[in-house]
Amino acid sequence: MIAAKGYAAQNAQTPLAPFQFERREVKPHDVQFDILYCGVCHSDLHQIRDEWGGSIFPMVPGHEIVGRVTKVGAEVTKFKVGDLAGVGCMVDSCRECENCREGLEQYCLVGNSQTYNGREQDGVTPTYGGYSNLIVVHEDFALHVSEKLDLAAVAPLLCAGITTYSPLRHWKVGKGHKVAVLGLGGLGHMAVKFAVAFGAEVTMLSTSPSKEEDAKRLGAHKFVLTSDPARVKEVKGYFDFIIDTVSAPHDYNLYLSLLRTNGIHICVGAPPTPAEIMGFSLIGGRKSIAGSGIGGIPETQEMLDFCAEHNIVSDIELIPIKDIQNAYDRMLKGDVRYRFVIDMNTL
Repeated sequence: MIAAKGYAAQNAQTPLAPFQFERREVKPHDVQFDILYCGVCHSDLHQIRDEWGGSIFPMVPGHEIVGRVTKVGAEVTKFKVGDLAGVGCMVDSCRECENCREGLEQYCLVGNSQTYNGREQDGVTPTYGGYSNLIVVHEDFALHVSEKLDLAAVAPLLCAGITTYSPLRHWKVGKGHKVAVLGLGGLGHMAVKFAVAFGAEVTMLSTSPSKEEDAKRLGAHKFVLTSDPARVKEVKGYFDFIIDTVSAPHDYNLYLSLLRTNGIHICVGAPPTPAEIMGFSLIGGRKSIAGSGIGGIPETQEMLDFCAEHNIVSDIELIPIKDIQNAYDRMLKGDVRYRFVIDMNTL
């Protein structure tokens, strides 16, 4: 086994603290790399607090990981020592089900292995995430990262980036489409960047007037303050798509009314309570409400390559790992523009 160190939660009530643990030895198809940066996702906080249930402790969070390869297995063909590499939300899957064969490992019918707070495919061995100094992963679940981009700002692409890229690609959003992005945060700011890059007309929907300047800076063509009834009325029946990044309870019926006939409201945020949706909100216009998770490995690599080609990265604030609790506190207040990233050299 390989000695590793990181920050872990010992239970749902204790803060993160230094933690010594072990990674597996490098197998023939594995790559080992030193973690340089790890993004801080809102789901990290949910899971260390066991707010979604089923948390596995001790827990080392982190699934927005970039680093440099230090060792490769004897049969590895996709990486060499010295390459940059990334790991997102998964480190394995069954590889054999219908979805896995189609490159949709995120929807593995057997159950993929999450990068942390999960189990390896043996169903026993716990997984530990990127708030640590190194990781060992099968080469099929490691991703190539371009040398062209700011590595720290690349890290959030592995979750926030692919979570917004995937639905935009799936529904073929592009030139001629009118897209609204609901909520300007870690996910929302990436949705704006991608939708603009794909050629759509992009409108930011927000309850915060202070977000307008940033939305325009990120590329949004329009801004609608949703607490202003007059502005909301102006965009009734206007949008082809809404990318909903909000994870707090909100009125889906209001936003469905902003869609055109055959419009689609795509949920990538996960509110903690069930939504109340009136049937007529859907029937009146043959509208749909849909959901989307991250992308599979092929699509995630496609996204990283697209970002390298178009110079797209996340807007970040780089922090030392000792400040993680303060970062969580600020994240809960919405006080981050727009993703915290841990400099793992500070571990």
